[in-house]
Amino acid sequence: MLRGVNVGGRNKVPMAALVTLLSSEFDNVRTYIQSGNVVLDASMTSAEVCQWVERTLPQTFELDGSVIRALVLDRAEFREVVEQAPHDFGSDDATYRYDVGFFVGIGPDDVRPFVAVNPDVDVVTWGTRAFYHRRITALASRSRVSKIIGTPVYPSLTLRNWRTTSTLARLLDED
Repeated sequence: MLRGVNVGGRNKVPMAALVTLLSSEFDNVRTYIQSGNVVLDASMTSAEVCQWVERTLPQTFELDGSVIRALVLDRAEFREVVEQAPHDFGSDDATYRYDVGFFVGIGPDDVRPFVAVNPDVDVVTWGTRAFYHRRITALASRSRVSKIIGTPVYPSLTLRNWRTTSTLARLLDED
């Protein structure tokens, strides 16, 4: 997962060009929507893939490299994130919005002090690689979790909605 690409009109990376670039180094490269979701096969370790991506993307696409971060999880690690979600997470889209905050180089104890909740709106559950946020859609503007933006840990998080997270898990399972 790429953090800092195609956000608010900044750091634009066309997905077709991203696939071409990644295919020069990796196999079976697939993207999902325009926000930096990539599934690929690599003979490198996760750390090596991360270093390659974080070094190569800003050079190739003339991006602000200071905001580009890559979170590389293997199939088992990603599966762990999905399995640690609360039992009914994602089951009532009519009432709730569901998001996953993936940790990039930090852990739950680093993030926990910066996550504020409104008990009338928000529920946050903690996993080892991510936190799971459910908020009442009709009261979403009262959520306090967005206050994490601007905190020291925010650059070390990448957020995905549950639908995207679930779709990435299915893409990983297709191999």
